[in-house]
Amino acid sequence: MIGVLIVDDQDLVRLGLRALLDNEDGFAVVGEAADGLAAVTEAARTHPDVVLMDIRMPGITGLEATRRIAARPDLSDVRVIVLTTFEHDQYVFDALRGGASGFLLKDTAPAQLLEAIRTVADGGALLAPSVTRTLIREFVSHSPRPLTPHPRIDQLTERETEVVALVAEGLTNHEIADRLVISPATARTHVSHAMVKLGARDRAQLVVFAYQSGLA
Repeated sequence: MIGVLIVDDQDLVRLGLRALLDNEDGFAVVGEAADGLAAVTEAARTHPDVVLMDIRMPGITGLEATRRIAARPDLSDVRVIVLTTFEHDQYVFDALRGGASGFLLKDTAPAQLLEAIRTVADGGALLAPSVTRTLIREFVSHSPRPLTPHPRIDQLTERETEVVALVAEGLTNHEIADRLVISPATARTHVSHAMVKLGARDRAQLVVFAYQSGLA
């Protein structure tokens, strides 16, 4: 059973998400919050597997709430999915940097949202590669970003560096394998080694390190 905390300041959105999850086997809504501070409190109280986090809310934003949740050792296994409407919300990259494991547009189909929650709960990250490519590139193109290379970026092999750059493009392991003409298992191994060397929590954080280090 995947425990989900729903965070959104709109009652109707929370109601809709709860109805969706309550009608699906394998999901349980463990709590709701209507603002960022309540989100952190509820995350600590309910310890969900996944938090569905809105960005723009009263009090502290969902972005700050995500940072606070990610910074707490007792919530280290809690994963956050940011639900965003990009044309009104340009915090995608900062959300990933702050600790979110992925993000989705609010008009995502219900089946895709459910699959996204399953993916993140299973330890996956950086959902919907095509959306990832579009949103991050759009965000970066409109936002100045000073390079702050990861202090251990030089520990990556040449192949691992290539792989990290492709992860930052939103490619899956299979797509990376096709691009580099290697097996998916080898691609997965390179990704895993890069994550260990850089201390990345998940693929989402690996993307952040790639952009900060100028690999993408």
